[in-house]
Amino acid sequence: MAIAVIEQIEHRYGDVIALDKISLAIPQGILAGIIGPDGVGKSTLLGLIAGAKKIQAGSLLVFDQDLRDAEVRKHTCRRVAYMPQGLGKNLYPTLSVMENIHFFASLFGERGPACDRRIQYLLDATGLAPFVARPAAKLSGGMKQKLGLCCALIHEPDLLILDEPTTGVDPLSRRQFWQLLADLRSQRSGMSILVATAYMEEASHFDWLAMMDEGRVLAQGEPTALLRQTRTNNLDAAFISLLPAHKRENHEEPVLPPMDNEQHSIVISARNLCRTFADFKAVDNVNFEIRQGEIFGFLGSNGCGKSTTMKMLTGLLPATSGEAFLFGKPVDVDDINTRRHIGYMSQSFSLYEELTVQQNLDLHGRIFGLSRQEILDRSKELLRDMQLEPYANQPTVSLPLGVRQRLSLAVAIIHRPSILILDEPTSGVDPVARDGFWMLLIELCRQQKVTIFITTHYMNEAERCDRVSLMHNGCVLASGSPDEIREQFQVDTLEAAFIHVLEVAQPDLAVQKKIQVLDEADSLHAGRSQHHARPLSDGFSLRRLWAYARRETLELMREPVHMTFSMLAPIFLLVVLALGINFDVDNLGYAVLDHDQSPASREYLREFASSPYFTQHAPLRDYADLDYQLSSGNLQFVIEIPPDFGRQLAMHQEPSVGAWIDGSYPFRAERTRGYIGGLHRRYLELQAIGQGAGEVPKEPYSIETRFRYNQDMASIYAMAPSVIALLVTLIPTMLMAVAVVREKELGSIINFYATPTRRLEFLWGKQLPYAGIAMINFVSLVIFTRYIFDIPLKGSLLTLLFGGFCYSWVSTALGLVVSAFTSTQIAALFAALIMTMIPSVNFAGMLKPVASLEGAAYWIGNFYPTTFIINITVGTFTKGLDFQDLWRSFAAIGVCFVVFTSLSAMLLRKQDR
Repeated sequence: MAIAVIEQIEHRYGDVIALDKISLAIPQGILAGIIGPDGVGKSTLLGLIAGAKKIQAGSLLVFDQDLRDAEVRKHTCRRVAYMPQGLGKNLYPTLSVMENIHFFASLFGERGPACDRRIQYLLDATGLAPFVARPAAKLSGGMKQKLGLCCALIHEPDLLILDEPTTGVDPLSRRQFWQLLADLRSQRSGMSILVATAYMEEASHFDWLAMMDEGRVLAQGEPTALLRQTRTNNLDAAFISLLPAHKRENHEEPVLPPMDNEQHSIVISARNLCRTFADFKAVDNVNFEIRQGEIFGFLGSNGCGKSTTMKMLTGLLPATSGEAFLFGKPVDVDDINTRRHIGYMSQSFSLYEELTVQQNLDLHGRIFGLSRQEILDRSKELLRDMQLEPYANQPTVSLPLGVRQRLSLAVAIIHRPSILILDEPTSGVDPVARDGFWMLLIELCRQQKVTIFITTHYMNEAERCDRVSLMHNGCVLASGSPDEIREQFQVDTLEAAFIHVLEVAQPDLAVQKKIQVLDEADSLHAGRSQHHARPLSDGFSLRRLWAYARRETLELMREPVHMTFSMLAPIFLLVVLALGINFDVDNLGYAVLDHDQSPASREYLREFASSPYFTQHAPLRDYADLDYQLSSGNLQFVIEIPPDFGRQLAMHQEPSVGAWIDGSYPFRAERTRGYIGGLHRRYLELQAIGQGAGEVPKEPYSIETRFRYNQDMASIYAMAPSVIALLVTLIPTMLMAVAVVREKELGSIINFYATPTRRLEFLWGKQLPYAGIAMINFVSLVIFTRYIFDIPLKGSLLTLLFGGFCYSWVSTALGLVVSAFTSTQIAALFAALIMTMIPSVNFAGMLKPVASLEGAAYWIGNFYPTTFIINITVGTFTKGLDFQDLWRSFAAIGVCFVVFTSLSAMLLRKQDR
């Protein structure tokens, strides 16, 4: 009987074919494996079987149920556990071991004594019991995988899917992981386990295998049957023999020639090297030497200090104590010239995917200061030697993994370094490409005398090194050639020596773990029977909603920078915007250029000096002084009195007075001109009366202007409440959008895809803490406006607070809409900023009444949510309004919430594509 039946499944990512009409029947109740290098479709296939990916073409049955049906997937996911590729990819870094497990338990409705016994059993079995309070981010790679397994097994699935669970994990942790699975299978023999792996040696212990390449199935069956079929003695050789002819032609097994008998200088040396981070000692008294032209392998458990040691030896990190030497000189972390002699290739692909192969080579050549001709010559040489010529003008994003690795190596050596540092360079690469990569390394070290410093978890690669160093907990436990180490520990393989060294360092680990598994078997069985007897609800679950809300709250509280920004940024922006957006025209600086210097001119200018709107500066000397004072911004306007001003007035003529106004700010300039004109008219009226012209005739009626609101006409009284509305739109929307998109980037969104969580459970669970933050922001802004800006609240405080509460849900719901169509945090930030800032400032009544807008701007203003919260904040602060006056704005806010929530639920995918 088959646990999964796949018929003609095809899956594409744009023009790239991930699965090419494959058909498989995976047997039930066994340990089955999908093997092959990265990029051949393993992860896509497992995601489809787990229900986390949408089926594009073909048929897929799991437990004899068609996964195209959404209701079927909803029930099937309760029987399936999916652990995605990557160390701790489905975990939450800031949550502790126990908090991660409890979160997954809540998603599957697990609770009570049976769940507690199951958790304790899994913690004991994995050896994580002493570390329940440790954050997932501070676990080693092997411990992360064990925690991921605990989270996957918490609901006791019938099908356990593991996507490359041991990639990047040291041999001892790998062995412990597989032993743990064997023990778990012995406790529940009916459970099926489906594993994808690139490690052929561990796949040899599986019950059934399917070998894949380029989206196709090369062969399937029991490992022994595949070996007989291919007439080979190991799965590496079997896989190579099944590859298409063009992929395996000219393939040869890499052999490292012995080093010549010449005296080779010491290139890298460490003497009692130590490095501590706070109270943690990452590297403890490390000593070794590496010769020129040597391949030196650095092996060790995850988190043992390998990367830290490499950084100290190459000048990327200062040592706490001890000494590191490069080329016989002490390492100087500030010496850029030393780094020019080093080439570095990271474990993950770190080149620019939007550039072509040739463009990547050109860019890195320029970074290392090569001339244009040197770059051309060196690129041509590397393209030939690395067999990259057919791909020279091809975008890097579309390259096969093996070609990418060759390009990474070419980029690392384009400047002809003397030392080459490789951090797990062949992880996930197929055997043929891996062997070809090693042929290039052998040529570099033996022909070009490049010293190669390499880390790897492939023991067959470590066998090809001249010398290796075994490291654990910051200490070098053994060092020498592979033959010397095997002889020292009297074992047949380097892997056995490695495991022996680590077990000596942790003598109680293997025995303790086995006893724990056997002791807990009965209580686990009792818990299982209760678990399956309890029906699982298919309806909306407040428990799952609260699980997401609690998890998000914990993550927020443990990110001080994020929390500080969310709390202090609104206050800072309130001060900047409320005071910065000022339409008041007062304290205008002015000066006088008086060519007349007569009593009449002084009497005329006295009107300006007595105005409360103007501030007089020292008189100007000439036009050059006038131009300088205006252009520098020291003055806003200048009054120029002509030479014959007094004489012309005495002769009842009409002298002209000049007003030079700084027009760089049109609004202020227009108001300034109005003020000057008013004072000028007042002076002429007084002159007419004084010269016997009688009183100025009065109008038959008079108009007296009274302001209903904001009698002082001060900008701050209108701007501060409006800025509150702007900020409770901008900040919560940005925070909410980033919170969801971050799960997409980190990969933890897979927990939503592969669990029974409903859309609204996920959305409202994520939204709840951010709505709380938005409400806290609103209250703090109101307090700041009332007591710091001293703006009286004339309306109902309860109405204002209720408006803030309702709008907190609207602004965060808008953030959920933004997150639905963005896939990176940067894109989410920009989209949230554009969608909130521009409409709020231009169309929501902040600067100009909505009723005065025209065309599209008018309709945007009437439907955009910031308009309604501005009505509430300005109405309660300035106009003295209460709920009875503002109920239409509250109703509109309710409609916005329903629209945004419905839209985000429709746009949120329950499956990846």
